[in-house]
Amino acid sequence: MPIRTASARWQGNLTEGSGTIRTGKGGIEGNYSFKSRFEEGEGTNPEELIGAAHAGCFSMAFSKALADAGSTATSVETTAKVHLDKTDAGMTVTRIELETVGQVPGIDESEFQKLAEAAKANCPISRLLSPGAEITLTARLSA
Repeated sequence: MPIRTASARWQGNLTEGSGTIRTGKGGIEGNYSFKSRFEEGEGTNPEELIGAAHAGCFSMAFSKALADAGSTATSVETTAKVHLDKTDAGMTVTRIELETVGQVPGIDESEFQKLAEAAKANCPISRLLSPGAEITLTARLSA
């Protein structure tokens, strides 16, 4: 399997400095700062990138689980809300809320929910993050 890379460059001190984040092949590149991370400033931040990775991984894992069960998804759209909170140990990602909407012809609600939970448990990014962060899932079957 290939090894994936990403890089970051930071210039200046914590509160007034700025930086750039880039994925290895340049698919994603963005500016980040103290304000974009801890306030509501312009730019991205590491937590958004974790959310994007988690949403992407879950969507693929769910799509595979659906197909393996004989139900091909027309689409799976997932949002990850990453909570960065101050704890006794310092700033910590404490919780990630996955919200997904799947358009899956011919599947019943019970099977849809069961496969969504299985995808959450089996997604490599969920497995990476779940020992340290609570991961919740809200799955909605779209008509």
